[in-house]
Amino acid sequence: MQVDQLIKNRCDTGRVLGTDAVGSCGGAPGTRHPAPHLALSTKHQALQVIYDRLLSLFLLSPAWCGGRRAKMLMRQGATHQLALRLDAGTLTLGEAFAFMSGLYFRGKLAYATAFADRGRPSTFVITPTRGLQPPDLTITRALIDEFAGVDVSQDDERYRRPLLADARRLEGAIATHDRIVLLGSVATAKYLDVLSGVFGERLSFPSDFVGRGDMSRGALMLRAAAAGTELEYVALTDQTPRHGRRPPRLTPVL
Repeated sequence: MQVDQLIKNRCDTGRVLGTDAVGSCGGAPGTRHPAPHLALSTKHQALQVIYDRLLSLFLLSPAWCGGRRAKMLMRQGATHQLALRLDAGTLTLGEAFAFMSGLYFRGKLAYATAFADRGRPSTFVITPTRGLQPPDLTITRALIDEFAGVDVSQDDERYRRPLLADARRLEGAIATHDRIVLLGSVATAKYLDVLSGVFGERLSFPSDFVGRGDMSRGALMLRAAAAGTELEYVALTDQTPRHGRRPPRLTPVL
């Protein structure tokens, strides 16, 4: 979406966050609107939207770009559809990660698509080197290679620094009552160590994730998306249980 359209949308329906441009919607002096220098990328435009009503924003943990399925996608001469689209420059980040990760990322993407506000950017993928990116970002071989070369660790500045910068940008662009939902592991510090310091108690996760492995979480989210039933969320605080007994196996859908 172009920045002019973002300004128009926010002038029509509510406030706009900005730093330089003043009064461009014809509002009262001092009204804040998007500054011209914020229109550098689709991602940064998305992160500058201010949300005027209760909304869950979803942060999706990444797929591993060094695994077997990633190598299938990247193999020179591969003729399957996704590899051809990668070479043609039409493959998106969400599609590539869904192929690499299989059920788990496919479930995250389907779930976020089902319950995110479709009229506003509200789904972002955590990446190993590029912070928060929209799932419809066009991906390249060079970018996949870049992702594969960096470990997703809170101690690696190549991962931590861009994620922290984008999380702070997002925090400044949303309403105080909006909720950030992490669709990823909460059992380790690689996401929480960066995100909790920015979002505080507004950072939450589906409580049904506790005790489940990746495949079970993926199946759970696919089922919830298909049923149109959003999972319950709990705030991620120091007292929030992040480990637990494995829940019963999901009943197969007939």
